[in-house]
Amino acid sequence: MTVATAVNSDLATASVHPAGPCAIVIFGAAGDLTKRLLMPALYNLAHTNLLPKDFAIVGVAHTSMSQDDFRHKLRQEIQEFATVSVDNQLWQQLEQRLYYLSGEFQDPNTYRQLQNLLQQVDQECGTQNNYLYYLATSSNFFCDIISQLGATGLVQETEEYWRRVIIEKPFGHDLESARALNKNIGSVLKESQIYRIDHYLGKETVQNILMFRFGNSLFESVWNRHYIDHVQITVAETVGVEGRGNFYEGTGAVRDMVQNHLFQLLSMTAIEPPVSFDADAVRDEKSKLLKAIQPLTPEDVLTHTVRGQYGEGIVKGKSVPAYRFEPRVASGSNTETYAALKLTIDNWRWAGVPFYLRTGKRLSKRTTEIAVQFKQVPSLVFRQTSVDQLTPNFLVLRIQPDEGINFQFGAKIPGPTVQMGSVNMDFCYADYFGTTPSTGYETLLYDCMIGDATLFQRSDNVELGWSVVTPILDVWSALPTREFPNYAAGSWGPKEADELLRRDGRQWRE
Repeated sequence: MTVATAVNSDLATASVHPAGPCAIVIFGAAGDLTKRLLMPALYNLAHTNLLPKDFAIVGVAHTSMSQDDFRHKLRQEIQEFATVSVDNQLWQQLEQRLYYLSGEFQDPNTYRQLQNLLQQVDQECGTQNNYLYYLATSSNFFCDIISQLGATGLVQETEEYWRRVIIEKPFGHDLESARALNKNIGSVLKESQIYRIDHYLGKETVQNILMFRFGNSLFESVWNRHYIDHVQITVAETVGVEGRGNFYEGTGAVRDMVQNHLFQLLSMTAIEPPVSFDADAVRDEKSKLLKAIQPLTPEDVLTHTVRGQYGEGIVKGKSVPAYRFEPRVASGSNTETYAALKLTIDNWRWAGVPFYLRTGKRLSKRTTEIAVQFKQVPSLVFRQTSVDQLTPNFLVLRIQPDEGINFQFGAKIPGPTVQMGSVNMDFCYADYFGTTPSTGYETLLYDCMIGDATLFQRSDNVELGWSVVTPILDVWSALPTREFPNYAAGSWGPKEADELLRRDGRQWRE
């Protein structure tokens, strides 16, 4: 994670230099991830001069096509999915460095051909044997690909060149499978070569959490149990499963969102100050935080968690079907499309402060935010006034879509009587820093090319995350619900989620 300071409204980027020579090999290069996110992100890096001059992209996929066909395909797709207007001259320069190999991921011959192709790329593009492998494939192929790369010697490093592997989620299905996957790839790769990606950490507003917390004494001094009542973390989506019924049936909201995205937001919000922004310093603090989450007993799961599945309803003025009527979804499915949790962190800073997490599909609004409610002040001084209730202070970190920070506080309403109104102090990133259209992958790809693993998960981070949610999944699996669907599409989720907070005398922000 490259740290720069903003001066006025101009970002100080003078300290950011292009990455060194390398080739990026994309397994699954014919798929959606490549055309929608990876290629637009790489184009944006080229546009901002952060790609090295000595650079190449090698696509590997099952699809049979020539190198010219591959270049033509990406030329058409970049026009559709680029986040900025495409400069034809810049694209032509990038296109000349596109290579393609058709082959099966489990076939050793594919990797022998890849080895020969990379030698050609090194000679033609000057990539100097530095290779970044991106596994944009089904998780079923992760072990096979890494094993074959190891057997062919394509991940072997020396002092002269490096080899790194980016692994997409899902990283495991539960704690046991995550441990097995870590063990398998760890037998081939060093931990320093493994970059487990979570695209949420590519969002500028997520990275800004650390800057906001540790760079401002006003907030750092009150970021603890003495001043904070509770924290709400919300990742709400208006979309359904978008035709991915087969995938979602075996996944659900907890595996898809909680174990990775929400826990990343939780970690950034709650970790102790690291000694530096070096990768292991930050990830050490994340591990300490995840270890401090109080384990949920089976009884806790029944009272501290809520699951839901959407029924038919109205979203953005349109009627949408229930989850069980989505394509490739079982008619009696018990897969959750909504999850809410109450977690507590057993350390000095957060003792007694509940963290409420929720995520769901087909909700009322698309939003990702971290809302920190501060404790209320004593109201004795107001007892002889018309103020009957004090509004709590809320600090809201908006991650998407309207990136910014909002602080809610009370102020006197003008007039002869003492009345209090709620005031919002709002900061919007776009207004102050301008907009830089991105996919969210630019920073992550750049960091991997320069060898900065700060924004990537370490093996212990992954396993600790799974250790928190696996007891939840075990109880839910053992006790299938009979109440699905239990919230209407277009609502804010099941009523049980409201009750989760109401029992504590609190309520969700809507």
